[in-house]
Amino acid sequence: MKNIFITILLLALSFGVLAEENAHLQHAKINPTDSESLQRGAKHFVTYCLGCHSIKHIRYQRMSLDFGIDDKKVLSDIAPQGATIYQQMNTAMNAHDSEKWFGIQPPDLSLAARSRSADWIYSYLKSFYADPKKPLGTNNLIFKDVGMPNVFWQLQGEQKATFKTVDGKQEIESLAVNVPGALSEQEFDAMVNDLVNFLVYVGEPIKLERERMGKYVLFFLSMFLLLAYLLKKEYWKDVH
Repeated sequence: MKNIFITILLLALSFGVLAEENAHLQHAKINPTDSESLQRGAKHFVTYCLGCHSIKHIRYQRMSLDFGIDDKKVLSDIAPQGATIYQQMNTAMNAHDSEKWFGIQPPDLSLAARSRSADWIYSYLKSFYADPKKPLGTNNLIFKDVGMPNVFWQLQGEQKATFKTVDGKQEIESLAVNVPGALSEQEFDAMVNDLVNFLVYVGEPIKLERERMGKYVLFFLSMFLLLAYLLKKEYWKDVH
């Protein structure tokens, strides 16, 4: 009984923490069938993220097949210069340099959307704000004291945090763009959404094919169940 009570208490606490973490999350519009969005997201990843992060579980050829575009288009519009169609999305940064500059090796993002959720990544990428106390000059509302710089600062601009006092502690009330970037707020939101859409795709590239196949599997199981029921009736019709 005591163990059951402790388990329930731990679950309640964990749900409370998750609710608090999700309080600031914004909603990402994910559409794995939008090939144009996935292509733009892949290009954004190569341009702004591949310098530090890898997606080593996918190759450019797989994107060509899933996006329904030619290999040459992938190499010219998405892949970095010099990449081959069979190459994995590996960063050029080595572990020694990354640990020297950031204190830790940036993680591979193949499963980032599955481990964190699309809404978390979308909110995180939009929630950097200026913090002169930090070595990189920025902080993040979703991931406090993060070691990653705001790679989108030129596009988004510089955000400033407005604080409020709650129970004697300083908490962030809101974020607002203080210095405008190259993109409007709507354009930046769309860009980040495309990037998150791509990260959701790479977390499970076979998802659409699996869902299509699932319909046929369910149909087969339904027909098998019907045949099994009719066979059972035939075997047992003379047993009373």
